[in-house]
Parts: sequence; structure tokens; C-alpha cells
Amino acid sequence: MRGEAPIRDVRARAYTIPTDRPESDGTLQWSSTGLVVVEVAAGGEKGLGYTYGPPAVASVVSAALAPVLDDMEALDVPAAWTAMIGRIRNMGRPGLASMAVAACDIALHDLKARLLDLPLCRLLGQVRPRVPVYGSGGFTSYSDAELAAQMGGWADQGLKAAKMKVGREPGRDAARVRVARDAAPGVELMVDANGAYSQKQAVLLAQDFAALGVDWFEEPVSSDDRAGLGLLRQAVPPGMEITAGEYGYDLPYFRDMAAAVDVLQADATRCAGFSGFLMVDALAHAHQLPLSSHTAPAAHLHVACASLRLRHMEWFHDHVRIEHMLFDGAPDPRDGAVTPDLSRPGHGLRLREDAAERYAA
Repeated sequence: MRGEAPIRDVRARAYTIPTDRPESDGTLQWSSTGLVVVEVAAGGEKGLGYTYGPPAVASVVSAALAPVLDDMEALDVPAAWTAMIGRIRNMGRPGLASMAVAACDIALHDLKARLLDLPLCRLLGQVRPRVPVYGSGGFTSYSDAELAAQMGGWADQGLKAAKMKVGREPGRDAARVRVARDAAPGVELMVDANGAYSQKQAVLLAQDFAALGVDWFEEPVSSDDRAGLGLLRQAVPPGMEITAGEYGYDLPYFRDMAAAVDVLQADATRCAGFSGFLMVDALAHAHQLPLSSHTAPAAHLHVACASLRLRHMEWFHDHVRIEHMLFDGAPDPRDGAVTPDLSRPGHGLRLREDAAERYAA
């Protein structure tokens, strides 16, 4: 058991990783993914955290958060989190500032667990030994053949559910969903519109999707339209769940979203880290809602094991690829779930410096 461990160094680095092919969803197109990695040192150990975002996030860490964390006690993660939240008050809590806090908070949790020589899920308090995952991709830029290959590949890996993007061409969406259904007939099918539809479009398409066995309809309208999400929750066919929450950065957002969805989503790399994620888990528990983690599966694994309301994690194609390229210790699914390596302290991830250097922003 370690005694005092004052924080002595906080470093942030930014990377830009090209996608393996052009990608798009219902509202956005992209060809690269930004990654910001934070390391926090204390007591002869280093903790690692990260978020998916632009290089500006690293600037917030270096200029605003590192001076706040300097000389704070590494074991007192809630105190450090509170200090960081106070520091970003005048920057605006949603967006880049919250993502910067998230990367630091994840690193601080990892550091504390390493100082205590414990796997992070055991430090947090383990609720479950493994976490189900669902495949996520099916980008609107994919051809039907590419879509079918990806969906069928997840089924072959033993994943029990898979999600695809819709919304860029509403007139083709039902046909694309049929391609996915034919490629993976025994898999739970999910769709994500990223807020691309109008309310009436979403109600109509929900009927077509339900006929093809879709039971998860993510962001059918903008997540800013809480009234619209609530309306759709009542209007879609029985058995279909309305979900949203990935763009949440603070607890008031999730409090409002909990009244509008069937399943709450949260992203620890956006909602101020594991500290924020566990607060959302407690809120979901109070509202008796399931919780699902958004993207970054390697980052979420340990906190997901410690979450009361967690249903599953998103096995997002882009982030799975990056995490296996750049981090030692990135998990792989077995029988549709991932299991933390309890022989490794912290969250078990380490940056492969040589592999990451070529992507430095």
C-alpha cells in the first residue's frame, strides 16, 4: 500500500489516424480520427488516459489542467476531478474542456490503481466479470457488399448484436437494413441515425426497421430534440428502444435525457472521465434505465465492469482498430463479451510509443 504520492508530471499528446476507408453516417463524413493521450506521473508510476478528439484538447490539458493537478495527491481522484471541473468553469463545460478532463480523469484512475497494484475494476468495485459488446460500424459510405461483410464478420466472431448507420439516404435505408439482416440473420440488429431524420421520417422508418427485426433505434432525431425523442419512444413499434446520450458532457444533460429514452448512453471520454461515467450510472440506476457505453471499448472495459446499470459496450470499428494498433493490452471479444485482464494493474493499457509516433499531430 502506497502512502502519499503527489502528482509530478502531466503530459498530453495528440495523434491523427487515417481511417481504413472513407466513412460517413447520417450527418457527417470523415477520413481520420483524432486521439489525445494523457499521462500523469506520481510515486514512480504513470497513469494513462485518452479521449477521441482534436489536438486542441491536448492544449487544454497542458495549459489549464496540468497546473491544477501539479502536486495534488494522486490517490485523491475525486479532489482532482473537482479541481479540474472548477478550472474549466469559464471555458464552457460541454465539448473540448470536458474531453480534456475525461482524459486526465481516466489517467488518474489508472494511476491510483497502479500505485495500489490493483486492476482498476477491483479498485472501483466489480459488479460483473465480463461485459457484452455489440459490433458497430456499417457506415453509410459502405457498399452493400462491404456492409454485409462487416455484419457477417461480427456474427462469425460470436457477437450477439450489431449496429449500422442510417440516415444519409432515407429512401435506401430499409434496403440497406435488409442487406444487414440477410448477412447476419441470428444477430440482434441496431440502427443509428445520428439525428438525421425528422420526427415524421423516423416514425415511418421505424415501422420498416421493426419489420426487419430492428429493436434499437439510436438518435432517430437530434439528441438536442428531447421532446422529439420522447415522442418517438411512444410512437415506435413495441419492442423497439429509443436511445441517445453520447453527446452528454455533464449530469444535467443526462438527467434531462433520462426522461426521453429507453436506454441511456454515455461516453467516459466525453463526460469527464470515469468519475463522470459513474455519476451517470448512478443517475440511470435512480431512473431504472439501462446504460450503454459509447465507443472507446478498451477505455470503458474496467468502468463498465463496475457499473450497476451497464447493459453492453459499443465495439466501434474505428476505435477498436486504433486501440489494437496503438495500445498494448487492448481486449478482444470471446463469445460476444470482453473480460478484463486481472493480472495487469490499472486498466491494463500502455501506449506503443513507436507505433503512435508516425501519427503525431
